[in-house]
Amino acid sequence: MNLREWMGRKKRDGCGNGPDYSFAFLDDVSKREIRRKILKAVAIPGYQVPFGSRELPIARGWGTGGLQITLSLVLPEDILKVIDQGCDGSVNAVNIKRFIQAVTGVRLTTDTGEATLIQTRHRVPEEPMTDAQILILQVPYPEALREVEPSERVTRRMHAEADYSRMWLYLYEDIVKFDEITIGYRYPVTVNGRYIMDPSPIPRWDIPKLHMAETLFLFGAGREKRIYAVPPHTPVVPLEFEDFRFRVENFEGKACARCGATDTYLDEIIDDATGRRLFFCSDTGFCDKRCGE
Repeated sequence: MNLREWMGRKKRDGCGNGPDYSFAFLDDVSKREIRRKILKAVAIPGYQVPFGSRELPIARGWGTGGLQITLSLVLPEDILKVIDQGCDGSVNAVNIKRFIQAVTGVRLTTDTGEATLIQTRHRVPEEPMTDAQILILQVPYPEALREVEPSERVTRRMHAEADYSRMWLYLYEDIVKFDEITIGYRYPVTVNGRYIMDPSPIPRWDIPKLHMAETLFLFGAGREKRIYAVPPHTPVVPLEFEDFRFRVENFEGKACARCGATDTYLDEIIDDATGRRLFFCSDTGFCDKRCGE
């Protein structure tokens, strides 16, 4: 039975007044609890707020944290965009969009500028966002200190005491071994001069977009049961040393083979027929817009 058939059965088996589930699937008590935790996360930028993660008809690890935030905030008049590693048409993005539309009836879009709610996995859209939009990021591992400390109890204490010396030592050892900081994604950042935060598995390219942005960024980890946020106009600074500065991926001399863009994050693809290395915009909606489609 596919999702559409399942939703149709739920409607038929109701009490005659529509489907036997709340708008946006989650019950009102769950939505209120998640909204309260979101408010706390916004009030303390970068702080991980525990929440009671609910069961959803998708597996944990497939975006349940971000999905619960979206379902708690979405309104009938919202316009929704869902992307997976920049792509609007990936399996994960398409199925999440279908589910949200089935339980809300909201309009879908691939245009970043048109969307009011954007749920994403592993990318921040290339097009600058506004204060009328909310970006919701799916997070598999919310704890930025997990690389240096496996114990949840100890990492909680380290955050409370702002004891981040082991993270700095981790970066220093990376430089000693490889003569550079080799972290390619989940690059640790300091939020509002206080908490070290995991920005989710976004590439370095997207880290500067978090700094003093107009948009509200919400991060949801369903499996780890954590919500955290970066409110608008909040300083977000990547960890760096004076002699080893943070830098983004270098695409100098490369351009999108489709739209010709040289100022976007590019995915490398090998052409099976010719063996040539081709580059395409990771953000498919942005690329489509430039191509006039």
